[in-house]
Amino acid sequence: MAYRDRLAGVPGDPGLTAATRPPGRANRGGLGGAAYARRMIGRRRELAVLQRWLDQAVVDAGACLTVVGPAGSGKTVLAGVAAELARERGLPVARGTAADATGPRLVIVEEPPTAGTVDVDRLVLGGAAVLITATQARESGRHLYLTPLTETELAALLPGRPAETVHAVWLLTAGWPGPALDLAAAVPPGSGADAVVELALASPSRGEFLTLDMALIRLLEEVASRPLPPATRARVLVRLAGELLGDPSAASRRRELVDEAVRLARTTEDPGTVAEVLDGRLHALWDPAAADERLSTASQIVDLARRAGAAGLERRGLFWRFVALAELGDLDAAEAALVAYARAGERDGDPQAAVVTLSRQAVLALVRGRLELAETLAAEVAEFGRRVGLADTERLTASLLGRLALLRGDAAPQVEPLRALARRLPGHFFEVTAARALAESGQVAPALLEVNRLLPAVLAGAGPRWIGAVADLALVASLGASPAAAQALYDALLPYAGRLVVWGGANTITGPVDDYLGRLASRLGRTDVAGAHFDRAVAQEERLGALPWLAATLAARGDQGRATAIAEELGLPAAGGRPGPDGGRGAEVWRLRRDGDDWLIDAGPEQARLRDVRGLRHLRTLLAHPGREIAALDLVAGGAGLVTSPPDPLLDATARAAYRKRLADLAGQLDAADRAGDVGRATKLATERQALVSELRRAAGLGGRDRRHNAEAERARVNATRAIRAVLTRLESLTPVAAAHLRASVRTGSSFRYEPADGGPARWQV
Repeated sequence: MAYRDRLAGVPGDPGLTAATRPPGRANRGGLGGAAYARRMIGRRRELAVLQRWLDQAVVDAGACLTVVGPAGSGKTVLAGVAAELARERGLPVARGTAADATGPRLVIVEEPPTAGTVDVDRLVLGGAAVLITATQARESGRHLYLTPLTETELAALLPGRPAETVHAVWLLTAGWPGPALDLAAAVPPGSGADAVVELALASPSRGEFLTLDMALIRLLEEVASRPLPPATRARVLVRLAGELLGDPSAASRRRELVDEAVRLARTTEDPGTVAEVLDGRLHALWDPAAADERLSTASQIVDLARRAGAAGLERRGLFWRFVALAELGDLDAAEAALVAYARAGERDGDPQAAVVTLSRQAVLALVRGRLELAETLAAEVAEFGRRVGLADTERLTASLLGRLALLRGDAAPQVEPLRALARRLPGHFFEVTAARALAESGQVAPALLEVNRLLPAVLAGAGPRWIGAVADLALVASLGASPAAAQALYDALLPYAGRLVVWGGANTITGPVDDYLGRLASRLGRTDVAGAHFDRAVAQEERLGALPWLAATLAARGDQGRATAIAEELGLPAAGGRPGPDGGRGAEVWRLRRDGDDWLIDAGPEQARLRDVRGLRHLRTLLAHPGREIAALDLVAGGAGLVTSPPDPLLDATARAAYRKRLADLAGQLDAADRAGDVGRATKLATERQALVSELRRAAGLGGRDRRHNAEAERARVNATRAIRAVLTRLESLTPVAAAHLRASVRTGSSFRYEPADGGPARWQV
């Protein structure tokens, strides 16, 4: 059974010097205490665990320990110390596949690459102590989890460095010794505050796509609070703005930081500083409407970078040019810009530029329907990206393969990974793309439910994924969302007509904006407007040679024959046509019916059996009469209504007289308080008077007549509401999509109504 050693679980750890070595353990000519102390700073717990484990392995003849930690956490150093400790105990040491002998010994297996080629169980059965180093835990066995160094421990590892330098290194590396030593090696030992500033500017971010590196952000915030030269301050501010890109709530802050950075950079008249700040501006502020400005700024960056001799910034400018041209729909010019970027990377010896180029070439291959080429390029991106250490390799590969799967009609497996991304990166619209994948996998009803949930956030959003998210939601909405939702999305996309839907740095391109506008206009019943949008989309797709998009747009326009022919030539599933009058739900029928003493609900892919309760009978009555108001009394009576006694007034004559008398008293007391200048008492009396007046108004109907309260009707309202809500709560665990639709559709109150919301069936059979 696996267990984990933690610091709290190793009380009384022995120290690292000869004086504190475990009693009875001789140094048999091996590693001295001082050597241990130098190599094992901050690893007292780990050393103690290793010593006890090896002692136990000698006695028990066979054991396995997996040391788990990220790259740079000290796994290799710890394995080396384990080898020396083993030799002190008279154990031979072998590594990986070289360990074929039997008998007591230490076998060190490093993962990757050798762990998968070693039969660990066979080694343990042969009497070996097997030490595995890994970045992730194994399914079974004993594990030792490495932890980062504290700031004090890191200071001991970096003697002679100023405290503020140690603090900066500790923040930037999270205390992991490998990255900390590498970073500190770039800082001369005598450096002071200037070194900290350079660390903040030059250290690679540990944040991934749209995720925050909070340590770097904190260091940049600290540095930004200091008095700095204009050029340095401009660079710090624009980098801070870029690091905040993953925070959807920081849009206004990013704008303020960038505006100040640009102003300061231009005062320096230094081309390198201005180019760096303009590049950071394009990264930190992504306005879909600013594609022309992006193209112009990219040209400025290239020119300034060449004047400054900054090759890296020149490549960035060339890449921004590629992205802007793709947004504007000029893929031929964009491809030429991409080639220029790739050649600059070759010239400068930048292998990561080659990976980025491969990934965008794969995107262009997908656009033109060269699916086999796109698949080959995606595999090259995965292999080459891992080899050169490109941080975004996994995301780029997943994006390419996911888009390929959608084109081939295999959308369903994409839903859960996208939902997982939405949970990890809230505010970046991954749930919208999950809704599109649901719709394209045939689950239109649950996809339509997402439209109303996501529409407000999408319309209020911004950022590099925004226009793609609007387009994805537009496609789902065109299959049956309410006219209001379709109109809102149409209005949001209309300013971008004539352009392509480009996500961020063009790692995905999902078609002409006019295609989505045509679908929305068709949903709204504006046939002429829809036809004009579709015609413009078809012309653009034909000019670009974008055959998969062309097939989809032709099908949406109603040209099913030509669309099918193109799809067959590409080996793609036939593209679907425009949504029918049922909003794209086809002839889908959901059922609620009796089966003996139970009820059966059949909602597309969801089915459930429920015991008979009042709420189900109420629900059946509402579903049988969609859109009709049914009084609460009629609902609980099964639709026949109840004969009730005449309703009583909310306030009888005695109560009304008492209210009026108290109002007269209050009027006199208010006059007295005003004359006396007693503001506090006057305020208190006025509040009481207003409350009494409000109560009298509530009790009065039209023309001042008494409002009347019917006790039976109120009891019926409460009981029917409670019974229906209990059923919906039960359905949430059995048929969540049907439950969500019913919650959005059933109106309660003195009258009840089933008003079908988006995401439901064409009709109910009850």
